[in-house]
Amino acid sequence: MQFETLAVHEGRDIDPTTGAVAPPIHLSTTFERDPDGGFSRGFEYIRDDNPNRRSLEACLSALEGGIATVAFPSGMAAISAAIEALRTSHEGALFVPRDVYFGMRALLTETEFGRKLDVVTVDMTDAAAVERATRDRKPGIIWVETPSNPLVSIVDIAAISAIARKHGAAVVVDNTWATPFLQRPLELGADVVVHSLTKYIGGHSDVMVGAAIVRKDGPHLVELRSIQRNKGLVPAPFDCWLALRGASSLAARMTVHCGSAMAIANFLQGHPAVTAVHYPGLPAHSGHEVAKRQMRDFGGMLSFEVRGGREEAMSVAAALKVFTRATSLGGNHSLIEHRASVEGPATMAPEGLLRAAIGLENVSDLIGDLRQALAAITE
Repeated sequence: MQFETLAVHEGRDIDPTTGAVAPPIHLSTTFERDPDGGFSRGFEYIRDDNPNRRSLEACLSALEGGIATVAFPSGMAAISAAIEALRTSHEGALFVPRDVYFGMRALLTETEFGRKLDVVTVDMTDAAAVERATRDRKPGIIWVETPSNPLVSIVDIAAISAIARKHGAAVVVDNTWATPFLQRPLELGADVVVHSLTKYIGGHSDVMVGAAIVRKDGPHLVELRSIQRNKGLVPAPFDCWLALRGASSLAARMTVHCGSAMAIANFLQGHPAVTAVHYPGLPAHSGHEVAKRQMRDFGGMLSFEVRGGREEAMSVAAALKVFTRATSLGGNHSLIEHRASVEGPATMAPEGLLRAAIGLENVSDLIGDLRQALAAITE
């Protein structure tokens, strides 16, 4: 079946008791044992398993083309668990991108777990630089974020995966921005894919869930399941239900997100108040050719730099009426954010940069909103 069909049907069955097409929400924390003490219906206790979590995990495995999915209560929980699980079978340093997501950077610098890791920072957009870095430190895990946040850089997943295999390392790809509809990292050689389902897969800015999808069975899958169960890192049944609901419309929504983002990127590229547009759909983008090769479309996220700097960028964001000034992405609303002020002193975002998550509004309204907001600094 094609992606759109899998997204609607995988992990969902008609309810055998009522015939309901929408799956029921199973809030029970415990399940009845059989007279002989067994659990023939497959469920024992909510921390071990739950029907809604099982449905979500089955759907995500099908969409990413993995053998199994382990769901977590947030994207950061999935990221932490993936690193912890892979370290048990892949000794060596953790290679991370130079423009690593600031939440990941905080994990590595502000927690005891992160500070114990041997971290190597490298420009992941340059495969040769990654290979050179392996001469000084043996990689255990190579962490890929593509497109990156907020600079929207593109990493060649197949090239990085080939380097990892050569050195016995595992590759993890954060596929949150692309989603499995646009990009399938496991088919390009990655070992694990992580998601903040809070974003595009949830799709409505009303749920927080994360997931790790693995390409094949092995010690890291066993460890991920153990971390999920024994550390109690399990998402609530209703959150799983919401994420599964969101997955069913993912393809349709991503088509709109991508089309609108491309139109907005073209508009911004020609605006005199804008000095740079970071969007891989633009031929001038440094990662355009790689994105064309490994992605179905170019995504719903872009960032742009306003002429002037921080004050001008903040004034543009303040003048917007359709865009909402808020963190996050992947929902119905278009959001805009000054990333340098969010990320603080360690940010790599230029002071004039605004990150835009393009929502589902009419694109002409979004362009009109940007036009009127940018007019103030071109007068």
